[in-house]
Amino acid sequence: MGILYESTSLTGWAILALVILALIAFNEFGRTTKWGGITLFLIIPVLLTVLVWPTTAAPGNEYGTGTWFNWFKTYSALAGCLGFMAIRYVPGLAKKKWALAFPPLILAVNILEAVIRDFQVYAFGAFQGARIENLWTMSGPWNIMNGIAGLLNIILICGWSGIFVSKDKSKDMIWPDCIWLYVITYDLWNFAYTYNCIADHSFYCGVALLVASTICTFFVKKGAWLQHRAQTLALWAMFVMAVPQFVDRIAPVATTHDPKAFFAVSLIALLANLAAVIYQFRIIIKNKLNPLKDEIFKNTKEYKKVVEENV
Repeated sequence: MGILYESTSLTGWAILALVILALIAFNEFGRTTKWGGITLFLIIPVLLTVLVWPTTAAPGNEYGTGTWFNWFKTYSALAGCLGFMAIRYVPGLAKKKWALAFPPLILAVNILEAVIRDFQVYAFGAFQGARIENLWTMSGPWNIMNGIAGLLNIILICGWSGIFVSKDKSKDMIWPDCIWLYVITYDLWNFAYTYNCIADHSFYCGVALLVASTICTFFVKKGAWLQHRAQTLALWAMFVMAVPQFVDRIAPVATTHDPKAFFAVSLIALLANLAAVIYQFRIIIKNKLNPLKDEIFKNTKEYKKVVEENV
């Protein structure tokens, strides 16, 4: 038995790697071609909504994909993808301040959804662990801790007025103020959320998803983290809604169900986000910035490099 997950075979790790590579590949298809994005995030979801999901993600199904949260998360991720495509491809839209408010808004809404779910899981009162809504769940103080971490992560959202569209063929939505500090604190919080609330699914919807979007951010297209995150999340959500047995039957990887593990991942997420908020507000106070209007990290090397590569 491992620390976070039960022992995983080489086959299990190979499947994880395959999922990560598939997410990266399909993300690139949707990122680099307009019709690729339209196909993946508009045409296919419409077909799945009509022909597949009513059966595979029906309310109360044995795989736990029929919850309000799962449906809402899927469509909010798709809304993000389509909204970002509009900013990228509709002439002049990226210069409208009201349009640029959409990315931080949809990001905050997605985080808030998960925060509410963490608090809801605590309210279940399953302190010894139980199968609720066909998902194994254990309530505990970690839900409260990570819910607070998520709220802190929302506070960290900044610099949206500096969002622009890259000048290359892919026309990516670039958010230069969303530097590594935010990406890492978000990853820590989101992994803790998946571990807390979708425990035995978190090997994929936590580890695989976050690794895929982070690789895309640091090694494929810098500055486009939110675009990467939305597209990989939407891709996975669509897949698991259509093939729910993948996680539970085909390639299951269970957590250890150890309260110490739940507590540890949430504590790390909480402390990291708290430290980041303190650090960020020190910069804001020192430079007399308005966190709702100004870009916080404009003088950093990372910010300048992202801008230089995309203008």
